Amino acid sequence: MEFLADLHPKIVHFPIVLLLCYVVLEIISAFSKKEIFSRVAHITLFLGVVAAFLAVLTGQQAEELASKWDEAGAIIPFKAIGEHKDFANLTIWFFLTILIIRTFLVIKKKYTANIKFIFVVLALVGSYFIYQVGEHGGRLVYKYGVGTELKKAETKSNN
Repeated sequence: MEFLADLHPKIVHFPIVLLLCYVVLEIISAFSKKEIFSRVAHITLFLGVVAAFLAVLTGQQAEELASKWDEAGAIIPFKAIGEHKDFANLTIWFFLTILIIRTFLVIKKKYTANIKFIFVVLALVGSYFIYQVGEHGGRLVYKYGVGTELKKAETKSNN
C-alpha cells in the first residue's frame, strides 16, 4: 500500500491544524458565554482525532516502506522514526481520551464552566504533543530526507 505512504505528508497537516484549532476554540469557549464555541470546539476535536487516525495509518505504511528501503540498502533513521511514532501515538491517544471524556460530560450535561478550564489546560498540554510530533516529523524530512525524492533516488541507486 505504497499509495498510503505517499499520502502521509499530505494528510499530516489536517490533524495538526484541526487539533490546534480545537485548542484555540476550547480557550475561546472557556472565556465566552456563547455555546457555539463549545460546540464547534467539540466538532473540531472529533475531526482532528479522525484526521490523526488517518495520519497514523498512513505513517505506518510509510514506516513499512522505509523498512523495504532499508532492505534495499538505503540508510533509514529508525530511531528518529520511532521517536516521531511515539509522539504521534501519545498525541492521538491523548486527544482521543479528551474527546471521550468531553463527549461523556456533554451528554451528561456536566460540561460546566469550571470543567471547561480543566479542558483548556489539557488542550494546551496536547498542543505540546502536537509540536513534538511535528518537530520530529520535520527532522525526518529536513535532516534525513525521509519521504523525499532525494531519498527515493538514493534507494534506487543502491539497487
